Amino acid sequence: MGGSSTVTAIESLPLRSADEAFLGCQRAVVVAPHPDDETLGCGGAIALLQQRSIPVHVLVMSDGTQSHPDSKSYPADRLRVQREQETCAALKGLGISEPKVTFFRWPDTAVPGLGDQDFATAVDLCSESLQRCQPSLLFVPWQHDQHCDHRATWQIVQQAVSNWPQPPRQVVYSIWGDRAAGLPALPPGETGWRLDIRAVVAVKRQAVMAHQSQTTDLINDDPSGFRLTPAMLNNLIQPWETYLEVK
Repeated sequence: MGGSSTVTAIESLPLRSADEAFLGCQRAVVVAPHPDDETLGCGGAIALLQQRSIPVHVLVMSDGTQSHPDSKSYPADRLRVQREQETCAALKGLGISEPKVTFFRWPDTAVPGLGDQDFATAVDLCSESLQRCQPSLLFVPWQHDQHCDHRATWQIVQQAVSNWPQPPRQVVYSIWGDRAAGLPALPPGETGWRLDIRAVVAVKRQAVMAHQSQTTDLINDDPSGFRLTPAMLNNLIQPWETYLEVK
């Protein structure tokens, strides 16, 4: 992150209303590395877009099955189904009556990145979906997030839109920042702003809790299993969502 003189506190970033942030947006796509990132990172934006009758499609890259790799009650096939159902339930909670979601089901922690064998295939699949959706606004994970799937997802999306004559506007959300949940400060060299989600923050929190495998003891037979702690949730659910602008 650098020293205090080189970072900007998130709370000091400009606060934009949805009408300001989404001016001219006709269709939006949220690209999520895992089933739950769409809600954790962009749940407020999705709810506000729905209130304005702006269609939202969600692309989920990984199958999410490494959150509880040693569970006997939820082996990979069952966990994948569970996490996809949770994503659809969360999106319904955000106001999408019939969620439009594409699940690519790449292996969790092994979403193909630049140089990997399946990277070209991942780019082609993502490109096909984006071409169908034709978004004017694209939400993508931060390229430096501290999870390999988040960084790989960034790379896939950038390659997928690299040849578009008029690429969609992109805004970037961070889940894991450079150390922990959320982005405590604006990284040097980045520009960003905050979306005011006070009107829908309770809706976002409820939608996040629809991801029961990640927020509760639903899966209780894997001591190493992942769970979003109250501290993580508090960091990720604020009265605003932070977005970085793609240069």
